Amino acid sequence: MFTADSLGVSFRDREVLKAATVWAKAGQVTLLLGKNGCGKTTLIRSALGLCRLDYGVVRFADLVYERPRLPTLARRGLFYLPDRGLLSWRRTVDWHLRAMSQSVRHPLDLESIAWLDIESLRRKTPKKMSGGERRRVELGLALLRRPSCLIADEPLAEVSPADRRRVGQAIRALAGHGCAVLVTGHEVDDLLDLADITVWMVGGTTHWLGTPAEARSHAQFRLDYLGPDGPGSGSGGAHLT
Repeated sequence: MFTADSLGVSFRDREVLKAATVWAKAGQVTLLLGKNGCGKTTLIRSALGLCRLDYGVVRFADLVYERPRLPTLARRGLFYLPDRGLLSWRRTVDWHLRAMSQSVRHPLDLESIAWLDIESLRRKTPKKMSGGERRRVELGLALLRRPSCLIADEPLAEVSPADRRRVGQAIRALAGHGCAVLVTGHEVDDLLDLADITVWMVGGTTHWLGTPAEARSHAQFRLDYLGPDGPGSGSGGAHLT
């Protein structure tokens, strides 16, 4: 389980995170939603030690970190997929696969990810690939690495509808293998279809919405993201207070 507990971050005397909390449990996908500027990426980056954390702790792999560091978390089994991707633009997919083979202690089972159609991309570099192709390769690498936790910031951004399906399948496959998964993004309907738990971020603070069905029935969330006639519309529903 991965937990970022009551994190606070300020930039130039402006409080960006206000006791924000998010978690991911083994075998589940937690979806962190929020509009641009609400603090989602800051929450993830501060939880991974990529920006300064003012207060709060991170819990992962039975340890508590007041000053988390990504290399330490990665050694404990965390795989981070940033919004701008992780592939080297000058290296081929084949190079990335060989580098992964050298970094893990088990043989790479390329047949297990054949459905991602990475084989046809092995001689390409990322700059010659679409956004969806890059995401398929990155998640294929995650599946081969067998992490205990995946944190993916906007994995569906710049991904075609056809590739979104396979990216979503890869995310669910990781959860199916027992991985704790935390994802963010703006493709609300697609992401809700992937998720087990939904957390909503507003103004630097997180709000637990529950299952995707419960999120869709939340009146204020529905109006902001799905429109008044979206799924779950009707009388009643909760409002933030």
